[in-house]
Amino acid sequence: MVSIEASGLFGGLTAEEKERLRAVAQLKLYPAQHEIFRQGDHGDGLYVVVEGSVRITTELADGQTSLLSRIGSGMFFGEMAVVDAGPRSATAATDEATSVYFIPSEAVHQMLEASPQLALRMIREFSHRMREGNRHYIEAVLQAERLAMVGRFARSIVHDFKNPLNVIGLAAELTCLEKISMSVRIHAASRIRKQVDRLTNMINELLEFTRGNTSGKVVGSTNLAEFVAKIMEDIGTEVSEKGVTLICANPAPNRFVLLDPQRMTHVFYNLINNAVEVMLNGGEVRLHFREEPGFVFIDVEDTGPGIAPEVLNRLFEPFATFGKIQGTGLGLSICKKIVDDHGGDISSRNKEDGSGAVFTFSLPISEGA
Repeated sequence: MVSIEASGLFGGLTAEEKERLRAVAQLKLYPAQHEIFRQGDHGDGLYVVVEGSVRITTELADGQTSLLSRIGSGMFFGEMAVVDAGPRSATAATDEATSVYFIPSEAVHQMLEASPQLALRMIREFSHRMREGNRHYIEAVLQAERLAMVGRFARSIVHDFKNPLNVIGLAAELTCLEKISMSVRIHAASRIRKQVDRLTNMINELLEFTRGNTSGKVVGSTNLAEFVAKIMEDIGTEVSEKGVTLICANPAPNRFVLLDPQRMTHVFYNLINNAVEVMLNGGEVRLHFREEPGFVFIDVEDTGPGIAPEVLNRLFEPFATFGKIQGTGLGLSICKKIVDDHGGDISSRNKEDGSGAVFTFSLPISEGA
């Protein structure tokens, strides 16, 4: 059992001061799981643990309870409300059967005025607890943010994988039907193969994005007209099933550009599918092409509601999203990285007449093309 004067807080008191302390200290016994005081109660005194253990907790804004510290034999608690004469900032409850000395606030004030050393020790202990509290709080915040980011990342994967998985499922069901011609089966198998490749590319892009790798520069060149024709064929049927028409407003230039077909396919799919998702009642997605010195510019224009002003200036930041039920805002960040790696640029705007959004990205023309 720890005597009141043997506590670290009172160890430096004179014999006379210790005698006065013993005279005002009240021994109290509490059973296990007993609340000594609650957050918000009036601060009526200081407590020193004789035997047992006390947990200090606080209630958070969301109704959850957070453990701040555990107080063992010889340690004190309840000092904050005594010093500043405010309400209790936390709740104190016993972990087990516990005995404590209780010192009324008035007696604590008298001792602090009479003993500068006691005041200094209390300030030091208070500072130490604040530092520990801050450290635990920061760790908890970082852990919560890590878990939230994992959740957002997982939702992004599920959201982006939905379309190719749906295509795979429908094509697989088609191949299992009786009296289906061989040509239809071959076409369904081809669709499954393309979607598997698409999923593989999406996984690779996600992994590349999370590594923060900036060395993925594109060295090959591709005929843009042929590439766009394949994109139109692959995704046109998919979006038409959702009431959206994909249109080339003008022919893609028959030029070779610095383009990695696998990675750039992801950009086209993401921008087009984003447009499809906001046009709940159907609409059109138009591709416009134009050449400027050294670059080909591609506009992906939709007839949807446009981009919300709240997110317009940070649309390409990770997890920036607005208005999409399942959107996580990661897809456009990946698109930006892919376009950057190609040596191009990407931007967004709303059409002046308010009839939709436009995403524009550029691709460098291959030298000698």
